[in-house]
This record gives sequence, structure tokens and C-alpha cells, in this order.
Amino acid sequence: MDDPAASLVTAFARVLRRHRTARGMAQEELAHSAGLSPRYVSLLEAGKHRPSLLTMARLATRLETPLSELIREAEAERDGPAA
Repeated sequence: MDDPAASLVTAFARVLRRHRTARGMAQEELAHSAGLSPRYVSLLEAGKHRPSLLTMARLATRLETPLSELIREAEAERDGPAA
């Protein structure tokens, strides 16, 4: 059985990377502006860490995107296309 939390972390990782690159930001730039280490952002984008709500909120703020939008996109990506 799949772990729904793990699949959401993986989907959030892809959404995070997509939003960061769409804004032309390097991982280092996003990390420093959010008060995080570049290594941590790299691990988040690789789906290797589960970010806290506070961390997700900081990243969303720096990406100028509502946190609810990032989560909604991650849920949609995790769930795949509707049948």
C-alpha cells in the first residue's frame, strides 16, 4: 500500500521546483531568502525531507505564491488526472 504522506511529499517537491524555476531562482537564492540552507532546499526538492508547515509557508512567501496553491497543486499532482 502506498504511503499517502510520502506521495504528497514527492508531489510537493516537484511543485516547489517548478515554481522556483518558473521564477528564475536558484536553489541558493530561495534558500537564503527563506532562512534555509541550500542543502535543505535541495533535499526538499528531491523529496528526501518532509517540510514543516512553517517551512512551506516561508517558501511560498518567497515564491510569491499562496501556500494553499502549492498544496492544492501537490495534491492534484499526487492524485493524477481524474478518471
